[in-house]
Amino acid sequence: MMAKKQDSRAPTYNLVVVGLSGTEKEKGQCGVGKSCLCNRFVRPSADDFHLDHTSVLSTSDFGGRVVNNDHFLFWGEVERALEDGTECRMHVVEQTEFIDDQTFQPHRSTALQPYIKRAASTKLASAEKLMYFCTDQLGLEQDFEQKQMPEGKLQVDGFLLCVDVSRGMNRNFDDQMKFVTNLYNHLGKTKKPVVLVLTKCDEGVERYIKDSHTFAITKKNLQVVETSARSNVNVDLAFLTLIQLIDKGRGKPKIIPYFEALKHQSQLIATAKDRYEWLVNHIVKNHNETWPNVSRRMQTAPEYKEYFFLEGTAKAKKLFQQHIHRLKQEHIERRRKGYLSTLPLALSSLVSELDEIEHLSWSGVQKVLESKKDFDHWFVVLEDAPWEDTPHLDNMEDERIPFDVLDTTAAEIIFDAHLEHLRNESRRAEMRHEFKMKLASSPFVTPGKPWEEARSFIMNEDFYQWLDEPEYLDIYNRHQKVIIDRAKEDFQELLLEYSELFYELEVDAKPSKEKMGAIQEVLGEEQRFKALQKLQAERDALVLKHIHFVYHPTKDTCPSCPHCVDNKIEQTLALCFPTRYPSFGKSHMNDSKADRINLVILGKDGLARELANEIRALCSNDDRYVLEGKLYELILRPIEGNVRLPVNSFHTATFTPHGCLCLYNSKESLSYVVESIEKLRESTLGRRENHIAQLPLSLLLVTKRGVGALSDIGGETAQTLISQGQQVAIKLQCNFLEPASPGSGYGRNVNERQINQVLKCLLDSRRNAVFRSSSPPPPPLPPSIRDLQQDQSPEADLRIVMCLMCGDSYDVDQLLAPFLLPQHCRPTSPHSSGTSVLLEQTVSGHRQTIELSLLSYHASFTMRKSRLVHGYVAVYSARRKASFETLCAFLCEVSDIIPVQLIAVGETQAELTDSDFARELLTQGEDLAHEIEGRFASVICGPGGVVGGLHRVDLLQPFFMEVLEKKTLVEATHMYDNVAEACSVNENVYSPQCGSPSPVTMLLDSEEDMEASPPYHDGTLTSHSGFRLPDLDSGDTFSVISELTTFENKLNNKVPLQVRPRPSVTFDLRKHNFNPYTDPVSHRRSLTSNVTWPPGGDGIYDPSDYAEPMDAVSKPRPSHEESIYSVPHDSTQGKIITIRNSNRMHSNGGGNGSDSEGDGSSLERRRKFSTAGVKPRLYRDRSKRLGKFSNFRTSFSIGSDDELGVLPKTKEDEVTVLKGESLIEEGEDPKKRNILRSLRRPGKKARPKPRHSISKPLESTYFGVPLVNVVSPDRPIPLFIDKCIRFIEATGLTTEGIYRVSGNKAEMESMQRQFEQDHGLDLVEKDFTINTVAGALKSFFSELPEPLVPYGAQVELVEAFKINDREQRLQTMKDVLRRFPRENYEVFKHVMSHLNKVSQWNRVNLMTSENLSICFWPTLMRPDFTTMDALTATRTYQTIIESFIHQCAFFFYNQAPAESPTGPFGAPGPLVPSALPPSPTAAPTCVPPPSHFSPLLQSPPNSPPQSPHTVPPEPQTL
Repeated sequence: MMAKKQDSRAPTYNLVVVGLSGTEKEKGQCGVGKSCLCNRFVRPSADDFHLDHTSVLSTSDFGGRVVNNDHFLFWGEVERALEDGTECRMHVVEQTEFIDDQTFQPHRSTALQPYIKRAASTKLASAEKLMYFCTDQLGLEQDFEQKQMPEGKLQVDGFLLCVDVSRGMNRNFDDQMKFVTNLYNHLGKTKKPVVLVLTKCDEGVERYIKDSHTFAITKKNLQVVETSARSNVNVDLAFLTLIQLIDKGRGKPKIIPYFEALKHQSQLIATAKDRYEWLVNHIVKNHNETWPNVSRRMQTAPEYKEYFFLEGTAKAKKLFQQHIHRLKQEHIERRRKGYLSTLPLALSSLVSELDEIEHLSWSGVQKVLESKKDFDHWFVVLEDAPWEDTPHLDNMEDERIPFDVLDTTAAEIIFDAHLEHLRNESRRAEMRHEFKMKLASSPFVTPGKPWEEARSFIMNEDFYQWLDEPEYLDIYNRHQKVIIDRAKEDFQELLLEYSELFYELEVDAKPSKEKMGAIQEVLGEEQRFKALQKLQAERDALVLKHIHFVYHPTKDTCPSCPHCVDNKIEQTLALCFPTRYPSFGKSHMNDSKADRINLVILGKDGLARELANEIRALCSNDDRYVLEGKLYELILRPIEGNVRLPVNSFHTATFTPHGCLCLYNSKESLSYVVESIEKLRESTLGRRENHIAQLPLSLLLVTKRGVGALSDIGGETAQTLISQGQQVAIKLQCNFLEPASPGSGYGRNVNERQINQVLKCLLDSRRNAVFRSSSPPPPPLPPSIRDLQQDQSPEADLRIVMCLMCGDSYDVDQLLAPFLLPQHCRPTSPHSSGTSVLLEQTVSGHRQTIELSLLSYHASFTMRKSRLVHGYVAVYSARRKASFETLCAFLCEVSDIIPVQLIAVGETQAELTDSDFARELLTQGEDLAHEIEGRFASVICGPGGVVGGLHRVDLLQPFFMEVLEKKTLVEATHMYDNVAEACSVNENVYSPQCGSPSPVTMLLDSEEDMEASPPYHDGTLTSHSGFRLPDLDSGDTFSVISELTTFENKLNNKVPLQVRPRPSVTFDLRKHNFNPYTDPVSHRRSLTSNVTWPPGGDGIYDPSDYAEPMDAVSKPRPSHEESIYSVPHDSTQGKIITIRNSNRMHSNGGGNGSDSEGDGSSLERRRKFSTAGVKPRLYRDRSKRLGKFSNFRTSFSIGSDDELGVLPKTKEDEVTVLKGESLIEEGEDPKKRNILRSLRRPGKKARPKPRHSISKPLESTYFGVPLVNVVSPDRPIPLFIDKCIRFIEATGLTTEGIYRVSGNKAEMESMQRQFEQDHGLDLVEKDFTINTVAGALKSFFSELPEPLVPYGAQVELVEAFKINDREQRLQTMKDVLRRFPRENYEVFKHVMSHLNKVSQWNRVNLMTSENLSICFWPTLMRPDFTTMDALTATRTYQTIIESFIHQCAFFFYNQAPAESPTGPFGAPGPLVPSALPPSPTAAPTCVPPPSHFSPLLQSPPNSPPQSPHTVPPEPQTL
């Protein structure tokens, strides 16, 4: 009966487990599993389960408190939940029989009954009996938990009868069943519930199980439960079934079959195992982990607890060890793979030669590896083997390969692959070499030939077999690059060899088609020209680049740049005289010394912008312009709109204008100029700084774009526009320039002479402003006289120029070393400029100071007509034809009275004696020197030669003597040339302040003098150059005039016009010191007193004899007899400069300049002088080797682009044309004759067809399309914009005026076309300029169908701008910005961030956020200017963009607002990087002239006469 307990909610049941027990004879070698069943039920944890529970005990163990001299064990108390959820407690007792280990008989206990009767007892008592755990507890009770059997007695409630269904050792199952039957009968007598428990079912025998079930059936209500204590299957079910039988109210028990329960238990264990393995994998990553550390970390994990309970520590540890083993094997495999992957590199490094290992076995190769000095770098020999068990396995820092790895099969396979690779590479190398040789020797492979055209001639089967297509394509492309570069170098050398052709053609930045055709015809038969037949575009580009060099020769445009000889000379001088030439040792010298000229170009309908682009084409890439031999930084600001708008302001924060060039081509454009100037002057009234109102102005009439001549406007219209322009010039008090012609370039509106004229005027105004601020200045000198002063050393007696060729291979230092020795060389004064030194030499017994200017030929070309030079030393390389031909081209334009010394330079003596080519050039140099009566010498200057050279300065002593002998003649001729040029070209008259009673009259005779011109500003004719103008007495006066001969009129197809005399202006030319050119006795100009003239004859030039009468056209003449001195000058294009002496009181000094012959006409006189041979000549006229292409110059003077117009021909003109054609000598090459005829165009030029705009390709799929078409989610910024910004930020942040200075339109269009064809276009490789890329970026946005800032957002931004509170205004603008379309927002953010970065460099690039906004707001917003609201809100639009740029961090990156920029937001505060240089000083402003100064009275240099329709005011004297 169930024992009564105090807690009814948790009843306690006393259960007894019984079964076969006794000696080994009775139960066999092992028991039936009663102890295991009790153990699993009471302590189900796997670690608490013990399979071995012995029943053989010693007497002491039997008498211990655990057994307590009883034949039963108290297993303890267990709590379990039943099926209905209620809890119950159970006391488990095992009835057994303990055997004495001495007698092997049952121990004697207090109860002497047999086992069957004792097992069926329902009352158990044993005082202080302890709970049993395991056999190890016996004798060691103190080491285990000591829990006593409650109250020392139990009332049994039920029995579990165990039957072992396994094949027990030494036990018969039938004998067991007999025992069980007997025991069951005794149990039945107790009336207690009994459950038949089949134990060890995991090893059960099917027959035994059936017999057991049969037995249970015979006993009617006997429940059978199949269990396995080892597998923990149905153990709890057996006990709980008994509880349900004891407590009838709990329902009928549900027995689960063994195999079903086993399956459920297996699934439970498998799940727990998976969870435990996951835990181990998650925690254990290193194969060096230990079980104690890991188990300690896993104790709290439920996965560990679950598996630990079901399977125990041993299995958990075993799984951990398996995981550790797997990690180690994976680590070993990774290391092995790493070693094997490194092995090919080691083999390639140590045994890379096929011959070394091809005959060896793998073991032999290993020995070779050990002998290599780098063996320890790749391999390590370990003492312990194998390497997997050594510490090297875990030494991750040591990646060397264990040498025993080489013993594996995998390593040998790798060696075999390496050997095969070496064999294949050897064969491929042979094929590559053979392929290269084939390319080099094949005549079918020419520069630029595509692979598709060449492959059939050079490819064979071996090439295809051993070389992949990318490989032989790469070889072919590399070969093409080599031969193309070589062909370009050869072609450039060819162009230099034809230097004379380019100088004779007088090409400019934009040569005409006829001149380009002439160049192609001349060079067409040259092999180096034909070599680039497949690359015509690049060949033409090289020609144009060379033309640009010829037209604009600088160190930057030099073909040898950056190795221009001028740079080398500067470096040499800086080394010799570091204190005098410190800047030559620095890079970018010109950048730091270039003065800046800010010029505003005002014109309507695109005139200003087009002319600005044409002027920029004449500049170098960095906007540098050469004027009078000096480099200036030319900044242009074209203005075409309302000058009162900020965007069209003359003056900005970074731009202070120095002058303005006004353009017009119609009445409307002329009215725009007048209105703009008046608005400008009105806006500056009353201001303290009103220099803009007195800005120097020039007015210029231009033709339409691409129109070649002014006559295309129409005769009457052109004359009307000229007349109106002259009247406007008087009204505005500005200079009126002669109408622009295309000059020597096709499609040009201005020529370089006019640009020089404007810029010289600005420089004069700036100088005068500075002079007036300190003291009353002397009147300015004529520009031609100023030219004589530049770069002249006043202390020099002789001035000699040494010309060197860029790119010559000889050692320049050795050539110059003898001249720069300190004993006779010293630097020029600090006030002089240029690469000149002073030589102290004794010449003809007298000490002479010689100024030696060291220049390249291209630098010498620019000064040979203007500077006073007493002699030239022309140097050329004896191994380079281009050097000699450039020398010849240079001498063509040198006057034949200037001594010339030719020096041929060789690198070795053997070169000069053994080389046929060098000997030929030496012979040509000697013959040329003989023909021009010059001197010749040869020197040796090779690399690594003798320091100081093998030559001495004494080599030039004969030349110095000749220079000294001809000094006076050269100076006299130079003075006549330049004084005449000043009169004819500059047309300014200068009068001294010291009043002289003798009048001097200056008249101009030319076809332009249709009416009388107003008088000119007076000035003093002075000179600070090496020679001085003669001082004249009061009785000695000159009248300077210019005469355009009838021959020149016919040559230019013009009819001589009626010329009126100009009013005379009296002035005096006086000096305190007299010059050798003045006769001290007669006080008149005389050359005979100091110059000994050779006898007259052919080729002899005497300036004193060079007199001829005036034109046959009737002109008023002075009443006194006149002496006329005439000299030709190249810059006047064939005009004869005539100097008259209007005083008849003095004799002519031996007939020099006499007019007593009284010939009837100037033509007769001209014929006389021509037949007499006294006309001075150039060296081209004295040598057959020079002037090979002089006929081209004559051909282009007829019908060329240089004309202003074409007038009807007369018969006399036709005769002249025939004479011009007769210049072609008989027997001349017919090809050259055809070229010359093709260059002569008919008198009436066809009007060119209008050009179509090519702003972008018509079929463009990238430019001019909606923004959404060129962006994507993964590329929110258009690729073109990203490339431009990256290029600018990498190379152009310091470019001054970036985004303000316009880029070349043609280059921008070319850049767009190339990007259309290849989106991978490399801007750096293509060498686009910064301004071109910046302009292309702006053009992209201007071509978008809709502006980047949507129209709807523009209205909201304007409204937000009206908010007075700054923070609210910025936040409102930010809210508007967030409503932009996504693609617009991303691109706008990118552009604003870029412009912010540009503005941070404003101290260098001068582009603040304000300036950038002025440049960008019309492009980004594009408001509708047809409405008055948009016109009045332009400042608002500009300030909005300025805010976005300056506050970029606030609008796009959620930072605090920055200090406000200029405008309504506050004072400027641009961010400037700390590493930037200080802000450049502002450009000097023009100081206004005095009130009595009238711009009309002072024409700029080279200006044409003033309007013939105006009445000149009275002459003024300053």
